[in-house]
Amino acid sequence: MEPPPPPPPCEGRAAATPPGPDTAAPPPGPTRWGICSAGHISHDFVVALKTLPPEEHLAVAVAARDLSRAQAFARRHGLPRAYGSYRELAEDPDVAVVYVGTVNPQHLPAGRLFLAAGKAVLVEKPMAVGAHQVRELVEAARARGVFLMEGFWTRFFPAWQRLRALVAGGALGEPRLLRGALAFALGGVERLREPGLAGGALLDLGGYGLQMATALLGGAPRRLSAHGCLHPSGVDETVTLTLEYEGNRQAVLSCSMAAELPGGAALGGTRGWAEFPSHMNCPTELVVGGRRELFPLPPPAQPLNFPHGTGLRYEAQHVRECLLQGLTESPVMPLAESELIARLLDEARRQVGAAGPEGGAPAAPCPTE
Repeated sequence: MEPPPPPPPCEGRAAATPPGPDTAAPPPGPTRWGICSAGHISHDFVVALKTLPPEEHLAVAVAARDLSRAQAFARRHGLPRAYGSYRELAEDPDVAVVYVGTVNPQHLPAGRLFLAAGKAVLVEKPMAVGAHQVRELVEAARARGVFLMEGFWTRFFPAWQRLRALVAGGALGEPRLLRGALAFALGGVERLREPGLAGGALLDLGGYGLQMATALLGGAPRRLSAHGCLHPSGVDETVTLTLEYEGNRQAVLSCSMAAELPGGAALGGTRGWAEFPSHMNCPTELVVGGRRELFPLPPPAQPLNFPHGTGLRYEAQHVRECLLQGLTESPVMPLAESELIARLLDEARRQVGAAGPEGGAPAAPCPTE
C-alpha cells in the first residue's frame, strides 16, 4: 500500500503577525540546520535531510571537537562551513536549529550551549543522562523560549503513525498488552561498554520500548520491574522490563547489546492486534490482524551507518513544521514525556545496578563461557 502522508503539522500559534487581507504571505525559506558532531548518526541525519526538498531543509554547518573531522564531514556532504568547536557553531547566525548527535554525556552541555545562543535544538535520544539532566535542559529551553525536542525518530515514521491511528480509532479495541524486544550484538562498540560514556543497553535501546508503552498504554505505569545482567564493565548488558498500568494493562520489554533479534513489537487489544515484525525503533512494516502493510523509505544517496537511516527525515520535517508554527516544543514528542521516559530509565538502571558516569551499584554480571 502507499505510505500515509508525513505526521500532521504541529498545531499552535505562529510567532509572526499574519499578513493582512491584501498581502500574500511569502513562502518560508529553508530550515537551516547546524550539525553538532561528525559521527555516524550525524552522517545519516544529513543523508536523510537530502531526501527532502532543498527549499525546505539545508545543512549549512558542522562542528566537531576535531576540526579536521568537521572539515572531512563538510566535504563529504557539501556543507559550506566546518568548525572545530561547538561554540563556533552556536555563534553562527545562519544556523536556526542544531541537531545534536554527540555521545550521551555531551547532550547536556551541548544542548545548554545552543539553547543559550537562541538556537532550536533537536537532540538525539536519550535527551541526557538521567532525569535531572533532562529537566535541566527542559528548564533552559523554557526559560529562553526556544524549541527543544528529543529525537525519538520512531514517533514520526509512517508505520508508527498508522499504528497510532488504529489505536485512536478503536480498531484494536482497548490496548491491553505490549511486548517488544530490541537487541543487537554491540559488545564491540566502545561507547556502549564504557560507564563514563553512559553506555549500556537501556540508554541506547531501552527508551524505544518505553516510548511505545507511554504512548500506547497511557503515560506513567503504576509499577516498573527491571531484571537483567551486567557487562564486566558494569553497564547493563541485557534487561527485561515489566510495566504495569491501571486497567490490567501491561508491557513486557527487553533490550540487549549482547544478542541479535529482529526487533519486533506487538500490541494486543480487546478486539485485535498489530505488530512491527522487525525494527520497532524504525519500522517500515506493520502487520494488522495478519494483513501486511509496507511503508518504504526513500533510498539514500550515500551508504548509511544504521538501518532505515533515511527515516530521520520524518523528525526533521516535524521540527520544521513546529518552527514555522512558532512552537517551543513538539505535541508529538512533548518535553514532559521525555522527562517521564528519563525517570523510567533511571529506575530501571537503579534496579539492575547499572554503572554510569554518575557511578552505580553493580549487580551480578552476566555469566560468560
